[in-house]
Amino acid sequence: MSHYIQSGQLPHKRHTQFRKPDGSLYAEQLFSTEGFSSDYSLLYHCHPPTVIIHTEEPYDVKPRIAEEKMLKHRSFEGFNVKPEADFLQSKKPVLVNNDCHIVLAAPQESMKDYFYKNADADEMIFVHTGSGKLLTQYGELVFGYGDYLVIPRGTIYQIHFDSTDNRLFIVESFSPIRYPKKYVSKWGQLMEHSPYCERDIRTPKNISTTDEPGDFVIHTKKSGRMYHIHYGFHPFDVIGWDGCCYPFAFSIHDFEPITGRVHQPPPVHQTFEANNFVVCSFVPRLFDYHPQSIPAPYNHSNIDSDELIYYVDGDFMSRKNVTRGMITLHPGGIPHGPHPGAVEKSIGAKETKELAVMVDTFHPLQLTIDALEIENPHYIMSWSE
Repeated sequence: MSHYIQSGQLPHKRHTQFRKPDGSLYAEQLFSTEGFSSDYSLLYHCHPPTVIIHTEEPYDVKPRIAEEKMLKHRSFEGFNVKPEADFLQSKKPVLVNNDCHIVLAAPQESMKDYFYKNADADEMIFVHTGSGKLLTQYGELVFGYGDYLVIPRGTIYQIHFDSTDNRLFIVESFSPIRYPKKYVSKWGQLMEHSPYCERDIRTPKNISTTDEPGDFVIHTKKSGRMYHIHYGFHPFDVIGWDGCCYPFAFSIHDFEPITGRVHQPPPVHQTFEANNFVVCSFVPRLFDYHPQSIPAPYNHSNIDSDELIYYVDGDFMSRKNVTRGMITLHPGGIPHGPHPGAVEKSIGAKETKELAVMVDTFHPLQLTIDALEIENPHYIMSWSE
């Protein structure tokens, strides 16, 4: 999906001898999330990335399902998820299916004593509050409010936060997260009508080679179980790499909205896609400019998709009582639309300052026990109030 970049020291040709100053070989590693049939990167390690010195018994981390089937509009207060010190412990899956997991997290501390690898899913971490650095074998990504961090499955990383006040909205995808096909040329470049371009994509910087022996534990999630695998060398011992498969950052504030004379449908807000779901960004924008336009979205039927919106900041003219970090879920099978009074109120409005992330899934989402603990049970009746 991403454009080709290179960093650090590399041999002239791939799969050839690349020697250290002492004459020994660097260890080449091919990294790809779809075998040998898709985008990949080649990393060159000071030591083989295979030196396991100890393993621990795995434990279960699968989401606890509360409701498998439902046909009711739901709402959840995301900021009611209680902060926890550890990053992994703070992650609370709230809505899940076989294509993706929607996770909320409020970690207070940086990952210092371990590394993490999600061997099941690509991760898209949206930073609602907080700032810091994502550290990987590829280098570092500085992040802050409004950033999407897209991390290919299998990437080993640490997150270092600048403070204890952090709120994250995370999508774990069991297929690669990609740019929407409609925005990409047949040769792989983001086209002129795309709402963002390669110039907006931030790639890893400041590769730092840590050539250090020891006992380094990588918490690795696979098939819903967490494994603690101890390696004999620091995982960030990469001297150089190149390719098209790597983590990157994109700010929601760099998404350029597409507007029109009348209300535009949600696909104009599309930001990423994966198998059986899409991610959209609602950002501040001018409203429609037809003299008789209605800025509020029209009622629509979700027949073949669940619509989830994570509210970040700003005013939402189509919804009442919106709070920061709130999630609404409108399941496929029943229509939804603006709350009472919102349509008339929107007429004549010139712009919106809303900021939100939407995930549309084409298979139903299931509620977890963690979701029920933060649910607003009265949301289903909010159209009659």
